[in-house]
Amino acid sequence: MCLGIPGRIVAIFKDDTGLAQGRLDFGGIFKPACLAYVPEAKIGDYVIVHAGFAISMVDPEEAAQVFKYLEELDQAVAREPQ
Repeated sequence: MCLGIPGRIVAIFKDDTGLAQGRLDFGGIFKPACLAYVPEAKIGDYVIVHAGFAISMVDPEEAAQVFKYLEELDQAVAREPQ
């Protein structure tokens, strides 16, 4: 199973083929993603990204909740004995 992760769009541009691309902020980690599947997306919006493609829009509250769950998971793993 693969997970889609929310990212906030900080820049939008076209690649050499004319496809919409974005620079996304994943909680302080910046990565590119193709925005072709979410043509309505604009700077500041949150999208779910899977395998380098933004596949759907998500509201900021839901994105924040996912980041909270990921942080809780990270803390739980850190507490486990090695």
